[in-house]
Amino acid sequence: MYHCGLLLVLLDLFLVVGSVSQLEIDRHLELGREFLAKGQLQDALSHYHAAVEGDPNNYLTYYKRGTVYLALGKAKFALLDLDRVLELKPDFTSARLQRGNVLLKQAQFEKAEADFRHVLAVEPQNSDAYNALYKISPAQDDLLVADRLVRNGDYAAAAQQLSRVIEVSPWSAELRELRAECYEALEDYISAISDVRSTTKLQSDNTQGFLKLATLHYRLGQVEESLKEIRECLKLDPDHSKCFSFYKKIKKVAKLLTDANEYENERDYTNCIDSALPILKLEPQVAKVRFIAHQHLCKCYTGISEPSQAIKNCHEALNIRKEASVYCDRAEAYLAAEMFDDAIRDFKEALEIDMSLQRAKQGLHKAQQRQKLSESRDYYKILGVPRTASKRDIIKAYRKAAQKWHPDNFQEGEEKKRAEKKFIDIAAAKEVLTDDEKRAKFDQGEDPLDPESGKHQQGFNPFQEFHHFHGSPFQFKFHFN
Repeated sequence: MYHCGLLLVLLDLFLVVGSVSQLEIDRHLELGREFLAKGQLQDALSHYHAAVEGDPNNYLTYYKRGTVYLALGKAKFALLDLDRVLELKPDFTSARLQRGNVLLKQAQFEKAEADFRHVLAVEPQNSDAYNALYKISPAQDDLLVADRLVRNGDYAAAAQQLSRVIEVSPWSAELRELRAECYEALEDYISAISDVRSTTKLQSDNTQGFLKLATLHYRLGQVEESLKEIRECLKLDPDHSKCFSFYKKIKKVAKLLTDANEYENERDYTNCIDSALPILKLEPQVAKVRFIAHQHLCKCYTGISEPSQAIKNCHEALNIRKEASVYCDRAEAYLAAEMFDDAIRDFKEALEIDMSLQRAKQGLHKAQQRQKLSESRDYYKILGVPRTASKRDIIKAYRKAAQKWHPDNFQEGEEKKRAEKKFIDIAAAKEVLTDDEKRAKFDQGEDPLDPESGKHQQGFNPFQEFHHFHGSPFQFKFHFN
């Protein structure tokens, strides 16, 4: 008696739970439909998951979830759901047509054809199935031609042929990988990146795809982007040997490039050089990475007044890529070396590339003026100081030169006249180079003391430093502090 009563209680409990469970399933289906209507796909997917778990034999629930997977671009999971639908209900024509379309987009031509013919056997007038079936044979023919072109090394034609197939089968990771290989062979790395990125979305856990993306970005000299992609590979597989090996290398290169860029911006040219030089050792082959290193060295060697090294690295950079900014960099190095004709030529080359580039226009004017000045007097040369000399160094050089060439140190005659001329030039150099405004004008190619320029300072007296002496400016002994 007791056992019968217990069985009845358990049976009642089972019926209640079953009833509640069905209510819950219906509620999940309703919420899934509502979220799907609002375009909230992830929320809809969550409720369809729950509904499938509650009733794993309801073909319509699988079909609805498969529809959401397709909307999310997850064709692999959609296909699994459609397979399950057709296991549960083989005569569900809409699901078979849907599966055929997915298979066609994945370039699974034979399986797609079987589904479309099955639909047409049931519904001979189904235009969707007929139109899809009509695409398969031409796509297969195009793919055969593309394969032959790849084998023959005609990558441009192969890529064009593959593009026709991909229009029919855009969800095929294999087709995009093949076209990416063609683009890579053509050194069209931007297009190759686009295709490989698609494969990382079409295939889950695509470590090889992320490794390829990192490699392609690196070849373009996009080191930070390369580092980002290789980290994605390591997220998927921390023990991936090729990804880890490449990661170690580009992490070093990225750090050195960042440091070189920061030092260059801070005008710390010595450390800029120390950061850029190791890049050339770490990367002996990839031209566009070496280009960046040579470009930094070009600028920074100019900054420390080593124009020969600057010119050499500018030349290496231009051998890799002709850029207006690099022509300007080399022109500045030529100016530092007082190779005015070469500087003028490079500024003109920059303007050929970009006729609106102000840096090139201003640089050309400066180079032409400096060339003109070189035919007269160069105040830096007179004092024997570099153009980067500080005011303190200029005053020190002035005192040394003035003491050496003071006219009182020479006997009457040609030597004294030569000393007087030198002494006047030394005083003029000090006048210009210790005055910020006058020095800036001179650096731009204008002599502020040239009476022919019409812009010179009036009343310049080369002996004004010695106004406390009486008599002839040459009739005293010069005293230095």
